[in-house]
Amino acid sequence: MSGVTLEDVRRVAELANLELTAEEEPRMQRDLNAILGHIAELNELDTTGVPAMAQVGEMLGGLAHDHGEGMRQDEVRASLDRSAVMAAAPETDGRFFKVPKVIER
Repeated sequence: MSGVTLEDVRRVAELANLELTAEEEPRMQRDLNAILGHIAELNELDTTGVPAMAQVGEMLGGLAHDHGEGMRQDEVRASLDRSAVMAAAPETDGRFFKVPKVIER
């Protein structure tokens, strides 16, 4: 593995819409390479005999039932009335909410 380059750091920062200074870029490169190094160490661990992790829903389902609580059934229910929701919105075009632009590029 060759590691994270400064170009990689710049590309990730661009994708994340982050503005890194020239001083922050090498530090970010060092941190990302350290994280990848730790992951590489974890990949070397022998996990033979370690059971696969369960899904969270299964885990909570088992625990919740032990305490007399149940999870809500996943069932189809009527949704909110669109006209009532739009009437309560601060700004709408009648069909969609209008919100200010928050990302500028």
